[in-house]
Amino acid sequence: MNIFVCIKQVPATNKVKVDEKTGVLQRSGIASKMNPYDLYALETALRLKEQHGGTVTVGTMGPPQAQAVIREAFMMGADEGYVFSDRRLGGADVLATSYTLSQAIQSVGDFDLILCGKQTTDGDTAQVGPAIAEHMGIPHAAWVTELSVTGDGVDARQQLQQVIETVHMPFPCLVTVEQDIYMPRLPSLKRGRKVQDKEIHIQGLDSFLDTDENHYGLSGSPTQVERIFPPEHDDVHERWEGADSADRLFAQLKKWKFI
Repeated sequence: MNIFVCIKQVPATNKVKVDEKTGVLQRSGIASKMNPYDLYALETALRLKEQHGGTVTVGTMGPPQAQAVIREAFMMGADEGYVFSDRRLGGADVLATSYTLSQAIQSVGDFDLILCGKQTTDGDTAQVGPAIAEHMGIPHAAWVTELSVTGDGVDARQQLQQVIETVHMPFPCLVTVEQDIYMPRLPSLKRGRKVQDKEIHIQGLDSFLDTDENHYGLSGSPTQVERIFPPEHDDVHERWEGADSADRLFAQLKKWKFI
């Protein structure tokens, strides 16, 4: 079974700046990490590989420095890794991002199963995974907490808002997983030494089936950010010392009508 896992490099801090003109996060010079939800998708892929054989390929859309998360995936057990990097892909909204990834995945090869984390911590839309499947015309299931291979497809247990639903989907298909599905393993330093020189494939728009620039990046994004800004903080701090601190705290809480 051949599995493709979508991963993403996201800021490791919530203190990020925003380009006021484009509404895009300024990622340069900011510490980054693998999107936490993608770790659950990768762990799911590795366990399915251990049970049924096959390969696990990971891919990310981002700048060249996104190779760091591919290296981390290698250390966890991924077999192949791709970075889809091209300036013409920058500034994409959900529609353009999902279309880019659908084209990128198809340019790499044919996969039985595509796995994604349920969302990213820098976007939080939870729409990219299902949108990839829609672009590719394959069945998909979201919010999956259990996944098993049965015959020519998978059984997926979905944690919906009011009910739990189990669906069967034939290959090829796409699944976005919840964090309850498995506990991600730690990267192996021993394996890291073995794969430290392993090739990471870098591909751009010209490697896709559709090379029309108008379908990617800002040009292919029908939604535009009107305004985005970091939240304002108006915290006020006081330090109280002395024997009457408890009385002062009681009086203040009563004033705020907390008690």
